[in-house]
Amino acid sequence: MLPVTNVLDDEQHLVRARVSLTQQIDRGSVVLCSPLAEAFLRVPRHPFVPVFYRREGERFIPWRITDGDAEAWLDAVYTDDSLITEVDGVHAEHAGPGGVTGVPTSSSTAPSLMADMLDALDVNEGDEVYEAGAGSGYHAAMLCHLAGDQHVTTVDHSDTLTTLARERLNGIGFDPLVIHGDGARDVPPDARYDRIIATASVRRVPLLWLERCRTGGILVVPIKGTLAGGMIARLTKLPDGTAAGRILHTPAAFMPLKSGTEDEAQVPEIPDGPCRDAEVSGRLLDDWTFSFFAQLHLPRGLVRTYGRSDDGLHVTTLYDPADGSATRIEDRPGATPLVTATGPRDLWAPMEDAHQLWRRLHRPRREWFCIEVTPTEQTVTYTAPDGHTHRWLL
Repeated sequence: MLPVTNVLDDEQHLVRARVSLTQQIDRGSVVLCSPLAEAFLRVPRHPFVPVFYRREGERFIPWRITDGDAEAWLDAVYTDDSLITEVDGVHAEHAGPGGVTGVPTSSSTAPSLMADMLDALDVNEGDEVYEAGAGSGYHAAMLCHLAGDQHVTTVDHSDTLTTLARERLNGIGFDPLVIHGDGARDVPPDARYDRIIATASVRRVPLLWLERCRTGGILVVPIKGTLAGGMIARLTKLPDGTAAGRILHTPAAFMPLKSGTEDEAQVPEIPDGPCRDAEVSGRLLDDWTFSFFAQLHLPRGLVRTYGRSDDGLHVTTLYDPADGSATRIEDRPGATPLVTATGPRDLWAPMEDAHQLWRRLHRPRREWFCIEVTPTEQTVTYTAPDGHTHRWLL
């Protein structure tokens, strides 16, 4: 086992780590073009994640290169996995050795997903690039390598994250514009961009991004509601001021972009009452091949929670704060799941209808769907082999 100083000072060791990561990406579902392969070979990841969390049961424990086996730490950094860097606003560098509990709020994206999105973004040298979600800064470093650091702007809501990202980008020779602010709103005045990318999810594409993208420019935006397995949209800005494109094949569950002060509504307890048999279990929403399609049929503000009953069976709850409707779907041993609804609407019925439609359409894949964004509405469409076009509003 090599000492810490030997691991980080051995350039050949670090080169082998970057080569290994590039090979892992290339062996997966992403075919790396030459510029992207060069970026992963040249841009180091370890300076951006000197501390990250490991999950141990219900706790997240910070892991530093000095915590035991330095080579194992470096191998983890250069493995094709996402690395959690913040939990409930507590950065891994500020956590005690006992770790924290809570919900992850920032991470270094899995490199293969980064590669897929960067390939879709098609960054060329000299392109003006805007990134919403600086995070660790590693993704911004890739953009700097591809476009030139003077052409890159990256924004994050966290002062801690932007400060650390700026320091680490500067530390490897990049000096992009790093802004502490709201990625959906704090676009520099009068700036125009050839490429816009988000590394956090939004429910709809912010119209300011559409406005600030130049004609012919590309936007790559993760779109996700309350369900996991969201969509990544690749859009081209058209001369009429709208944007159109397709959904990428890759599912993605990016953390939500922090924008404004909106808080998720609290799901109320649903009392026992009149109930009915469900056609399908609430576990269906955990199927990423279906969940993106299910999300198209859900109200914009709907909240989903899920867990286990006292008997260890799956329970899903849906709540729409717009009208107070709430629905619980409970698995039962040896019987069909049970639906209990309160308020004006049964929220599970649209999911059952969506599942039937999805099956009738022969389980269409994400990449077969188109997306269009205009100043007045955002739509997703799917044209079936018989020529019929299905359309949903985001």
